[in-house]
Amino acid sequence: MPDAMPHPSQSEWHIWFDGSAYPNPGRIGLGVLVVSPGGQRQEYSGVAAQGGCNNVAELLALGKALDMARASGARHVLLQGDSDFVVRHINGLDTTKVIRLREIILRTQDLMTGFAECRLTWIPRHRNRDADRLSRAALGLPDKPGLHPGLLRRRR
Repeated sequence: MPDAMPHPSQSEWHIWFDGSAYPNPGRIGLGVLVVSPGGQRQEYSGVAAQGGCNNVAELLALGKALDMARASGARHVLLQGDSDFVVRHINGLDTTKVIRLREIILRTQDLMTGFAECRLTWIPRHRNRDADRLSRAALGLPDKPGLHPGLLRRRR
């Protein structure tokens, strides 16, 4: 007899996000890649209504990712980004005295409570290329040069 509810790993949405500020601080580009459990991809590349620093950009990109996930009907999400600042602060491992950042952090944490399961993890930049490309494209910036594949292998 099949389970009444699918196991979270079978219904988990994978989401990558990235934000860019150019110059820093300056205009903000947002990049999001959403992949449904069935493999359907949605991409977003856009300029934020407000400007700011890279940390603001990364937080706003995460907020956009959460909005897209909710609009798509996602209930179980794995959010992945290369901002250590965002992951530490959103997960409650660190705090900031900057009022604007605190406000965005609290608003983003509130958005996360609307899901049955919402995990936020840090990934290295080379594993976040699509979101990075989308955030930079929003500002008219070229892709960052990629790492040489040989450099990604562990040296012995």
